[in-house]
Amino acid sequence: MRPARLRLAGAGLAVAVGLVGCGTSEPDYRSIWTTPTSAAPTSSAAAEKPISLSTYLENAGVNGVPIAPDKLTDLVVSVPQPPGWAPYFSPKLSPGTRTIAKGDTYPTAMLLVFRLDGPFDVKDALKHANGDALLSKDFTQLNASTADFRGFPSSMIEGTYDLNGQRMQSYNRIVFATGTPPRPNVPGLTYLVQLTVTSFADQAKADGPDVEAIIKGFTVTAK
Repeated sequence: MRPARLRLAGAGLAVAVGLVGCGTSEPDYRSIWTTPTSAAPTSSAAAEKPISLSTYLENAGVNGVPIAPDKLTDLVVSVPQPPGWAPYFSPKLSPGTRTIAKGDTYPTAMLLVFRLDGPFDVKDALKHANGDALLSKDFTQLNASTADFRGFPSSMIEGTYDLNGQRMQSYNRIVFATGTPPRPNVPGLTYLVQLTVTSFADQAKADGPDVEAIIKGFTVTAK
C-alpha cells in the first residue's frame, strides 16, 4: 500500500495530505457536515498559486515535533477503527503517525500530531491549511469548511485528484489545538492535528459508512 504523500518543513515538521482513487463518484460523507461550506474562490484568488501549510509554518520560523497520539499528556486525539480495518505501519511515514487501512490497499485513515514551537498567526496559517490538496494534480474540490472543530481553529477540505494514473478521493482536516495548561497562568502547548481519510474515487460510495464512522468519531480535546 502506498503511504500518503509527506511534505517536510523545518526541524521535523511534516504535514501530510492523502487523496486517492479511480472515477468520479459523488462523495458519500456529506451527511456528517453540519457546518457551512466555504465560498468558491474568486478569479483573483484562484490565480494565486497556493503554498503548503508546512511551507508557511517553516517560513514563519515554526518547528514541529511529531508525537504519537497515545503519547500526549495534555490532549486527547483519537479515531475509531471500523471492523475490517487494521493498523498499518511503514518506515516511510513520519514518526508517531497512526495509520489504519482496510485490506492491503485503500481506503486508509492517517492521523498525525505535531507540537508546534514558535509563534505564528493561527488565522493566517489556516488560509494555507488546504495548500497541499490544492497543489495536487487535477484537484477538484467537493467540499470545504473553515468552521471550528470541537472548539479549536480548523480547516477541512474534501476533493478528488490524480495519483499515479488513478483518481483518488480524500477528506483532510487540520486542527490547531491547545493542550491543558500545566499550571495556572501558564499557556498550554499548541499542536497541529491532521486527519486524512483516503479512498479510490470510484469506491468512495462503498467506503462511505466506514469513512463516516471515522470522521464522526475523530476526537480532539484537552485533557
